[in-house]
Amino acid sequence: MPLTISRVPHLDTPRDALTQLVSVHPNAGVAAAASSLRVDIRRFPWINRLAADYAFDAGRLSAFFAGDVRDPQAWRQAIARAQAHPRQRDTLASIVDDQQARRGAPTAARAAATRLRDPHTVAIVTGQQAGLFGGPLFTVLKALTALRLADAVRDTYNVPTVAVFWVDAEDHDWQEVNVCGVLDADAAFHTVSIEGEAPSPGCPIARVQLGASIEATLDALGTALPPTEFTPALLAELRERYAPGQGMVAAFSRWLESLLGPRGLVVYESSDPRAKPLVADLFCRELENAGATAERAGAAGRTLEALGYHAQVTPHHDSAALFWLGDARTPIRAAGDGLHVGERVETREGLAARARQHPEEFSPNVLLRPLVQDTLFPTACYVAGPSELAYLAQLRTVYEAFGIPMPLVQPRATATLVDANAARFLSRGDVALESLRPQDESALNVLLEAALPPSVEAAVDGVLRALDERMTVLAQEVTVVDPTLENAARSALGRMQDDVKKLQAKVLQAAKRKDETLRRQFKHAQAQAFPGGNPQERAVSVVSFVNRYGPPVIDRLAEELTLDPGIHTVITP
Repeated sequence: MPLTISRVPHLDTPRDALTQLVSVHPNAGVAAAASSLRVDIRRFPWINRLAADYAFDAGRLSAFFAGDVRDPQAWRQAIARAQAHPRQRDTLASIVDDQQARRGAPTAARAAATRLRDPHTVAIVTGQQAGLFGGPLFTVLKALTALRLADAVRDTYNVPTVAVFWVDAEDHDWQEVNVCGVLDADAAFHTVSIEGEAPSPGCPIARVQLGASIEATLDALGTALPPTEFTPALLAELRERYAPGQGMVAAFSRWLESLLGPRGLVVYESSDPRAKPLVADLFCRELENAGATAERAGAAGRTLEALGYHAQVTPHHDSAALFWLGDARTPIRAAGDGLHVGERVETREGLAARARQHPEEFSPNVLLRPLVQDTLFPTACYVAGPSELAYLAQLRTVYEAFGIPMPLVQPRATATLVDANAARFLSRGDVALESLRPQDESALNVLLEAALPPSVEAAVDGVLRALDERMTVLAQEVTVVDPTLENAARSALGRMQDDVKKLQAKVLQAAKRKDETLRRQFKHAQAQAFPGGNPQERAVSVVSFVNRYGPPVIDRLAEELTLDPGIHTVITP
């Protein structure tokens, strides 16, 4: 199905109904200020079945989630649960306020954070690791989704609402966060990274301090980016945030805050040791029952697999959902009545007591992190990427076991940004967006073949049919003279068919030479949409777009993005 332009009447505000923003329409998107290109995500081969069903038939997955985000009653219940669950709101709000003061957060973000003290306030939470210079575009897409959803919840249900970005500061995958992808003036894809200062294996990113090599990384970024009127200010701002001696997490938080803090985004650095006492009981229970969380998540994963989905997480049956933060982030595993912390053996009671006294020494893994988040924040809904959606589907019984209300889950908005030339090429309807992903010329060849005059194609097809018909008759007739001549006749047919096909190929090559414009347009759109063969939002940083279009690109994204999880939007800034 080719990509098509659809015009949707503009909704000035989300006040009428939250469900208008999250209802699924296979061939349309949410309101936009201008025409946009909208694509049904089920056409994308990289979208897993669970994500597709959640977007279009969430009832199939109702046993794994706390409710359907399209259902107003599910929202009322989620809001009530988030408000009723006991939390130390004032303590958390003070911690957030201190973080914001240290970073110099924008006024709107600080004002939003004060609402966390209100017992009626609920949070729309999302998060990601502290990727270099903001990480891939989907990081900003998640944050913008949370902001739009928070506005919609506030207006629809008349409840104080805050959008929170949880910086996963204790992750230790340096290779994943130490990369920034950008497009140059010709849309060629480049990556930059911090060289020569890799932390020790298992070191949480929160402990990484930027050294002198960050200057060379910024220089490399400046070289890779095409110079525009926005480049000097962008690089100056990044140099201020990513300076030697600055923490990797703090630099990420300040950069994200500068982009979205003015819209009221509350950025939270999850490694803050002052918040760990607020989840000490959660840590203790996990250690006392090590393996139970893994077993519950594993059982849900097996149920998903039996239904034809996939299990995102396959935890070891004896693993605790916690790490010990020593010199490195060390896994904890059950060993009979005790617990293995690396090579060290502890009693369950002893390690649980340690977690109560010094909770800052412990860090949740992927299974417990959402529960830590929802113990601290009054989360009514979490904005998830496709992989997060899949592992959250394994956690409903884990939430129930700990007595923590599971929030609703909203898939993040998904989008591709292309320039006007690429948008015009795509809007012609001759090529589907997803067909640009393969890094060969198969889709281009289809286009070029379609561009041949119909009379040429008809003539070639007619010759091939006539050859087959006449030579088949000849092969039968010559057997009257000599039966062995049939094979010779059929061989002659094969050679003539090959010659005609070679001529057809030459015609195609001539069409390619004649239509280099089409080739350039295809390659230009392909380079933007799938740099290196990967979807743009997973590879290219928001830095690339701020450099090209300036800060207003954030406004454009916020305006065009849809909360409809079944729609991918192609946006021209």
